[in-house]
Amino acid sequence: MPERTYEPSFVEICTKVNNAKDKPAKIRVLREYQTESLEMFLKGALDPNVEWLLPEGQVPYIANDAPEGTEHTTLHREVMNCHNFVKLHLDHINKPPVYGNPNLQQPRREMMFIQMLEGLHEAEADLLITAKDKNLSKKYKGLTANCVQEAYGWDTYFQPLPRR
Repeated sequence: MPERTYEPSFVEICTKVNNAKDKPAKIRVLREYQTESLEMFLKGALDPNVEWLLPEGQVPYIANDAPEGTEHTTLHREVMNCHNFVKLHLDHINKPPVYGNPNLQQPRREMMFIQMLEGLHEAEADLLITAKDKNLSKKYKGLTANCVQEAYGWDTYFQPLPRR
């Protein structure tokens, strides 16, 4: 297989999943573009045990109108900083929630999120807001927790299934 020289944005990947005709095709797309950062993004967007510590709805940020591929960051890179905005509920194993950054004050957390959005291309910023609000599967048909779990071999807690 030839080496891929272009890494599509998360918006492009989500759109390809949306446009795939059936679940097996959607799973193929997810597997084709599987990266650690895409997995982290999809867990944050779809895992019900991940709670975003940000207000729901639109975010007051100034959209980055630089042309795509120029003066902005990407979700591929920025998703590694999203731990600052979430907490993981571990009720299923009788443990307290885990905060990505427990000492971060809420106003600072919200400002950091706004700064992240302003650094992203507008389409990726909108995608991140959609993920924060847990509306990814509403915007992208078939991009559901079940589909992602099947594509990546995860259980209902978004953890790898034991190998047989």
